[in-house]
Amino acid sequence: MFTRIHSATVIGVDSSIIEIEVDLKKGLPQQTIVGLPDTAVKEAKERVHSAVRNSGFAFPLGKLTINLAPADIRKEGSIFDLGIAVGILIVSGQIETPRSIEEYVIVGELSLDGYIRPVHGILAILETVKAIGIRKILLPSENYSEASLISGLQIHAVRYLSDAVGLISGSQCAVYVENENRSSVDTVFQKKKAAAKKSQADSVDFSEVRGQMHALRGVEVAASGGHNVLLIGSPGSGKTMIASRIPTILPGLTEEESVETTKIYSIAGYFPENNGLMEKRPFRSPHHTASEIAIIGGGKNPIPGEITLAHNGVLFMDEFSEFKQNIIQSLRQPMETGLISISRADFRLTFPADFMLVASMNPCPCGYLFDPDRTCRCSFSQIRKYYMKISGPILDRIDIQIELKPLQLTEIITEKTAFTSASIKKRVVRARNIQKSRLSRYGITLNSQMNGVLIKKYCVLNQSSKNLMSRAVKEYHLSARGYFKILKVARTIADIEERESLCEEDILEALSYREVEDILYQKQKIP
Repeated sequence: MFTRIHSATVIGVDSSIIEIEVDLKKGLPQQTIVGLPDTAVKEAKERVHSAVRNSGFAFPLGKLTINLAPADIRKEGSIFDLGIAVGILIVSGQIETPRSIEEYVIVGELSLDGYIRPVHGILAILETVKAIGIRKILLPSENYSEASLISGLQIHAVRYLSDAVGLISGSQCAVYVENENRSSVDTVFQKKKAAAKKSQADSVDFSEVRGQMHALRGVEVAASGGHNVLLIGSPGSGKTMIASRIPTILPGLTEEESVETTKIYSIAGYFPENNGLMEKRPFRSPHHTASEIAIIGGGKNPIPGEITLAHNGVLFMDEFSEFKQNIIQSLRQPMETGLISISRADFRLTFPADFMLVASMNPCPCGYLFDPDRTCRCSFSQIRKYYMKISGPILDRIDIQIELKPLQLTEIITEKTAFTSASIKKRVVRARNIQKSRLSRYGITLNSQMNGVLIKKYCVLNQSSKNLMSRAVKEYHLSARGYFKILKVARTIADIEERESLCEEDILEALSYREVEDILYQKQKIP
């Protein structure tokens, strides 16, 4: 006897429908799973066998062949357990073959007692299911909250294999049966957004930062235009403190960004604890000892790395020069394109990685090279080795580079500050709205995403500004990329000040954020 069950698998940050074909014929008891399964899928034989028996059903005797089609897609994980068990019970005659079985997509992992465990990537799966026109999905009850974020589908959530069998055979209802009349993504998103605003007051604030006015202004410009930023200074100058407060000045995720980001976290197994859409922009801060796979993504069965988890948010790399050189160099592609490609012998995956890089580092191994009151203990060779990891191409891709000077006593003990997160955020949101109204017709929303054509159109220089840029190119030895980066930053500064066209003042401020690169190669006398 033969039957076909629809299931699904996650591939990268998307999903694909998989057909579970089950065939039972007379012969010696034997189970075979084909269709490019990995070890976890092959082990489904034992999980399904125990789950079927412990749920009060008989496991059929005979030659059982299970094919996962299409066969050229690698099948990973335990997501097919429930579909395989249902297929086996149908071919063995313990479930009358329902006409509606092909209307379902069935996913879930089975425990040995028949309990259905949750699986990762439900949002991605449901988006695919909805796109191809299937209306019903059978899934674990623990995935119900996540699944309910997608409207227009009939969600059947079950706790045990016996519940799934009862639902399919029509003898009982599922634990939950919901239809397209439940709350839409938009309703859930608005509720979460309101809750986020209410809890915002309890978070950290830029008002706690003392001094470093130039750095705070630079961070405001970076947040307004989505520019990458490097903070370099002595220990205790406030680099980490400033970086950790950047999320407090960023606008919340849009509805589209929220769904996209939540889908990534669902696939990675980090679905929000509040069982709803993510409303805050991600802030990822990997340790410098993390592996390349952990940060970039990949592995035998490729998974998203930190740069993908930071998509639509901030990737903070503290002690930037302590990261492995190959990790730093691997950032070049995502910093330029907003995507990271993972290639293997038999497949290639592309993960989204459109993040704002915030990097911080000391000026030398001991940290006191720039400190006027302390003596640097590092030798020339140590300083040279320290900076070898940060190549020119990487620095060239960092729009804003800020030197933080050691704080003076008067700055440390002061209780007043000119900057608060709320005041900065208002300017950031206003500047981003200006950019969105100007650039949305081109499919982008930030100045940092402009290409050469748009830069030429919206970053027009008058004669004095052209002369200034000509001198800057010679003095700072700017590349073509560096030249355009400065124009993008200047455009953002003009948007913050609500100026229609660029002026010399905007160019000068943008140039002040490129001095670190010159310091690194001249003050340290690094060839």
